[in-house]
Amino acid sequence: MMNFSISLEKIVKQMNLRVAYTPKDLKDIPIQSADVNRPGLLLTGYDEYFDRTRIQILGNAEMGYLHTLPENERRSHVHTLFSMKPPAVIVTRDLNICDAIFEFAQQYQVPVLSSSESTSSMMSGLISILSVDLAPRITRHGVLVEVYGEGLLILGESGVGKSETAIELVKRGHRLIADDAVELRRVSDRTILGTAPENIRHFIELRGVGIINVARVFGSGAIKMSEKIDLVVHLEPWDKTKNYSRTGLETDTTDILGLPLPSTVIPVMPGRNLAVILEAAAINNRQKKMGYNAAQDLLARLGLENDVNG
Repeated sequence: MMNFSISLEKIVKQMNLRVAYTPKDLKDIPIQSADVNRPGLLLTGYDEYFDRTRIQILGNAEMGYLHTLPENERRSHVHTLFSMKPPAVIVTRDLNICDAIFEFAQQYQVPVLSSSESTSSMMSGLISILSVDLAPRITRHGVLVEVYGEGLLILGESGVGKSETAIELVKRGHRLIADDAVELRRVSDRTILGTAPENIRHFIELRGVGIINVARVFGSGAIKMSEKIDLVVHLEPWDKTKNYSRTGLETDTTDILGLPLPSTVIPVMPGRNLAVILEAAAINNRQKKMGYNAAQDLLARLGLENDVNG
């Protein structure tokens, strides 16, 4: 799988960090690990599982421990940390950075940054940024919209009506995230996040009309930068020989980056209002996540639930 990176410059800007020392321009320093680390065990001498690709965070506990040590012992522990050549070291809570840190940072060319945030807050924000920017990703041809808070990824062959359905949903008060190309990132073991490539963000193509800027035409409330995928919708021309789901009892899924996501196939034919159908699909999907299944409820009322389960 392809490895991605984010520049240290971007992290510094987004986290509002101060640069205490850097051996070169921050934009030339890549960060490739989405994990961060507090090197407390390393500072006590245990280095067997130390991951040198992670950004290292020094907080109250680490700095307090170092200040309890005699000068020569403190220098030895700080030397051990920087000799591992981590991509960067961040000191939180505006703690005083000792001379040994500056000395060995320069010797081993390791950037040193500082922050006024607490250590927990810093780590939480940093992991959030890294998990998105370094996540495994693919690009799919489709449309991503937010409908009643649900992220709907609309897939289908070119010309089936994906963009037209999206623009109708926008007119009905929902939001567009991406048209034509949707960049999908696996940001956790449960979540796929979708966004649009920056160069085509907020643009949509309508056959017979051309390219329009959704934010300019419908206002900034009609667009959104990113959204997690809650339901995958496959649009396809109506095939009278195919049996489409009529009850919703079946739980179909579509695999994206190794995660099975709930999915449904919606046949397209003249006279069907796809925008209204997708609104209903979004609400129904939300109800299922909350534990309510209308089809099961109906069968229970009809006394057929045991027949289906049997």
